[in-house]
Amino acid sequence: MPTISTRGIEMPASPIRKLAPLADAAKQRGTHVFHLNIGQPDLPTPQVAIDAIHNIDLKTLEYSPSAGYRSYREKLVGYYAKFNINLTADDIIITTGGSEAVLFSFMSCLNPGDEIIVPEPAYANYMAFAISAGAKIRTVSTTIEEGFSLPKVEKFEELINERTKGILICNPNNPTGYLYTRREMNQIRDLVKKYDLFLFSDEVYREFIYTGSPYISACHLEGIENNVVLIDSVSKRYSECGIRVGALITKNKEVRNAVMKFCQARLSPPLIGQIAAEASLDAPEEYSREMYDEYVERRKCLIDGLNRIPGVYSPIPMGAFYTMAKLPVDDSDKFCAWCLEEFDYEGQTVFMAPGSGFYTTAGAGYNEVRIAYVLNKEDLTRALFVLQKALEAYPGRTE
Repeated sequence: MPTISTRGIEMPASPIRKLAPLADAAKQRGTHVFHLNIGQPDLPTPQVAIDAIHNIDLKTLEYSPSAGYRSYREKLVGYYAKFNINLTADDIIITTGGSEAVLFSFMSCLNPGDEIIVPEPAYANYMAFAISAGAKIRTVSTTIEEGFSLPKVEKFEELINERTKGILICNPNNPTGYLYTRREMNQIRDLVKKYDLFLFSDEVYREFIYTGSPYISACHLEGIENNVVLIDSVSKRYSECGIRVGALITKNKEVRNAVMKFCQARLSPPLIGQIAAEASLDAPEEYSREMYDEYVERRKCLIDGLNRIPGVYSPIPMGAFYTMAKLPVDDSDKFCAWCLEEFDYEGQTVFMAPGSGFYTTAGAGYNEVRIAYVLNKEDLTRALFVLQKALEAYPGRTE
């Protein structure tokens, strides 16, 4: 029998989805599973987007342009201007979700063997995209004890060599909810400028910032305009994960030309998804405000509840809708699987993402989990109670 590729072997399983079969089996047994494992918002998609889909009057569902519809890209220029990100429609390429934007940026900017530096813990699929491009991720560690703030610049410089091609950040951060400060963003800018690196910046959670500190986009950093590749998506801000519409944004014309070759090879981004995404830009301000207020309340409910459980600690996330929590367990992979396979409390259990999947450093995150606060407050409160009961019953408890 022929063997699969080295790339296929090295491709990591998703820490967010790898336990899904255990959750399905638990449901088959009649157990209610609280899904805290995945960033799938439960809030409604804007009605204008639903209406736009219902009112499609096309006779043929045709290919869209490889770069995406110009009408949508021109409308996005106005959206970004609200955040002092000044673009033209030609700076924006529509992709099949933010995932494709990351993949195409890596494929266009990195050669096999090139390295990029990523603060960890990090979104697990970055590793998968790097493997797809034949590139290598080198990580600088941040810690839960320090609230996941960036380490000193020297830690980055220790990793920089002739193969280093870029730095990748997610801001606000998935999985930690950390929001980079102006000082940290300037630190990254200076490194990018000094070593002439690409800065890949995933900013899909910009609507979800819970502090008075200003939002600093990579596009706000002066002097590195041609080094920045911005990653975006409508999945989170409009609860539209399923329409698979993202964007790759850069002022660098050479990068755009290279990206377009990959866009042409995959033909086009989703037609119906773009129709919905373009309509979503007309959603009333109250839609975003109500969504934001709901996440603020959920964040308080979750973080207060977690830190009241004996032995549990979570820093306060300043953005996105995730937190990393430290649990009094011997192995969070085992604990998360145990919750689904062997535990229930009054017919209920919890599904969380093991922290180890967000690190590349061996042994890191062994007692951490990522929790997404994408459930209503009543369900969150109950899930926290069930989590506490699980920790009390878990045979591998360490405290």
